[in-house]
Amino acid sequence: MSTNVEQKPVTAREGGAWAPFQSLPFAMLWTATVVSNVGTWMHDVGAGWLMTTLSPSPVMVSLVQAATTLPVFLFALVAGAVADIVDRRRLLLVVNLLMGVVAGLFAVVVASGQATVELLLLFTFLLGTGAAFVAPAWQAIVPSLVPRKDLSSAVALNSMGINISRAIGPALAGVLITAVGLASPFALNALSFVGILAALVFWKPEHKTERRLPPEPVFSAIQTGVRYALHSPALKSTLLRAIAFFLFASAYWAMLPLIAKDLLSGGPGLYGMLLGCVGGGAVLGALFLPKIRKRLGADDTVAAGTIGTALVLAVFALVPSAIAGYAVSLLAGFSWIAVLSSLNVSAQASLPEWVRARGLSIYLTVFFGSMSLGSVIWGQVAAIAGIPAALLAAAVVLVVMLALVRRVPLTSVGSLDLTPSAHWPAPIVSDELAADRGPVMILIDYHVKAADTDAFVTALRRFSAQRRRDGAVDWNLFQDAENAEHWTESFIVSSWLDHLRQHDRVTRTDADLQDEVRKFHQGPDAPRVRHLIAPAA
Repeated sequence: MSTNVEQKPVTAREGGAWAPFQSLPFAMLWTATVVSNVGTWMHDVGAGWLMTTLSPSPVMVSLVQAATTLPVFLFALVAGAVADIVDRRRLLLVVNLLMGVVAGLFAVVVASGQATVELLLLFTFLLGTGAAFVAPAWQAIVPSLVPRKDLSSAVALNSMGINISRAIGPALAGVLITAVGLASPFALNALSFVGILAALVFWKPEHKTERRLPPEPVFSAIQTGVRYALHSPALKSTLLRAIAFFLFASAYWAMLPLIAKDLLSGGPGLYGMLLGCVGGGAVLGALFLPKIRKRLGADDTVAAGTIGTALVLAVFALVPSAIAGYAVSLLAGFSWIAVLSSLNVSAQASLPEWVRARGLSIYLTVFFGSMSLGSVIWGQVAAIAGIPAALLAAAVVLVVMLALVRRVPLTSVGSLDLTPSAHWPAPIVSDELAADRGPVMILIDYHVKAADTDAFVTALRRFSAQRRRDGAVDWNLFQDAENAEHWTESFIVSSWLDHLRQHDRVTRTDADLQDEVRKFHQGPDAPRVRHLIAPAA
């Protein structure tokens, strides 16, 4: 199916913390996003505090966090598929414009005194839906904005930007709520979308190579993305580590308004200051993260951040002091960015360009799904057993989960070369085939020495994950009953077009794995490849 090509080892030395700012498009979009996120955090603080005035029960307050994160869980897969199919810049423009309109309408509702629990949750859900469509597209464009060696730093700077806005937005919201009124943070959130829209208008991405094949339909693209995730060990490891952290770290995010109000006897100013300290800690974390990750590695960095988060939960539960709250909020931000950016980089490094937005949408689905489910769970636990008991329980289980998943490795930048290899030759056909004709069975014949049987079967079964990731709906390996040294690999794809897409998707890392299989084949010629296609309907 291919001729062997020489592969060079992949090396990518991480750049400094500020290296991505040498890219003007990254710097411009980063700055605009920070401004927009200031508005978003102002909305979040206003929404959390508004709910405490409308319905102060732990369950209802935690539903605000759930309404923010649930849309990403529900719609991220669709958003990722769309972002891999359409122009990502246009998608970002349209969705941010709609979010600005929704934010403006809610500001009017609050200013006119018409806000209710139902309207608060509805508008929060709508803005969360917009965020669900923005997040995969935005994360997917980051690798195109900076050199590969600066990807880890770019991801950390994006997290730092979110936390700079978290340091500014909540504190500003607390001041505005007290001095101006509860509608002010919502109004400024609406205005904050102007900056990101302007940056997107002026950003001119590099012209992409025209697609040789037509884009997939949305539903088919979603299936392809899910299939890739199911058969990608690197991405599955990242998702498992994400669940083990976010499901339990969500406790302090969901409870923070009530921690400020009930445990620390404060008002919106204290709540804003706590969030501001979280943001400040995250900014410090982003500055030191390249050195920390270089010394500890991704896995130990996540472990340290997890232990730090467990300590934060315990102190909030046991020490009812505003000073202690400020201190552990700094630690919370530091720990949060250590875990979040490491997991994000691992997800990015696990994905080739053709499925990047879909893979990231699956990561975001797991992230926000864990946050939403955790918010509801810990809100219920707090309602039954009290806020301190819920925080302590989350801290204990977080440490237990770390011990359980500690040996599941994360993926580092450069460990996989996921650039297209283009080493599969175009299939030879006798007649023109319709793109939708199928299913198609591909057969590859090998001749293997009896002594190499076990090693050959192991290598080919390992390589079978590539077949499934890139489109195969079935895969099998058969030994010839008449000649035990003859083997046939078979896999099936849904259509001829899907098989042509497989040719475009195979990566250089896949080529290395294929070479491992090919070395067991005996004979002067390459393994024979046959394409069998079902009759036309």
